[in-house]
Amino acid sequence: MLESFIDWFMGLGEEYGVNPIIFGSIYVGAIPFFTASLGWLIRNIRKKKPIVVPTLLSGFFFISAYLYLMIAGENIPLWVYGVVVALVAFGAYSTVQKVRTQTATNPAAGTPNPEPQTPNL
Repeated sequence: MLESFIDWFMGLGEEYGVNPIIFGSIYVGAIPFFTASLGWLIRNIRKKKPIVVPTLLSGFFFISAYLYLMIAGENIPLWVYGVVVALVAFGAYSTVQKVRTQTATNPAAGTPNPEPQTPNL
C-alpha cells in the first residue's frame, strides 16, 4: 500500500513537470528562513525600524515552494492555483495576526502596552 502511494505521488511530479522531492525540500527548507525573517520583522516593528526588507523576505520564504510549482509546473489544473491562492491568503492572515500578537507586548517588561493617556485640559 505504501509503495502504491509513493508511485502515485511521484507520478504527479512526472505528469506536471514538478519534482515532488524538490518541492518538499523547498517547502521544509524555507521554514527556518521564514521563521528568522519573521523574528527580524517583529524586532524591527518593536524598535520602530524599517520593515520593508524583513516583510519581503518573509513573504518570499512563505511562497517559495509555490513559486517553484508555478514556474516549473506544466499543465497544472486551474483548481491548484485556487488552492495555492487560498493557502497564501490564509498564511498571510495568520502571519499578520501573529505579528500583531507579538508586537502587542512591551518587549522590555513583557506586559501589554498601556493605552495612550489623554491630557487633562
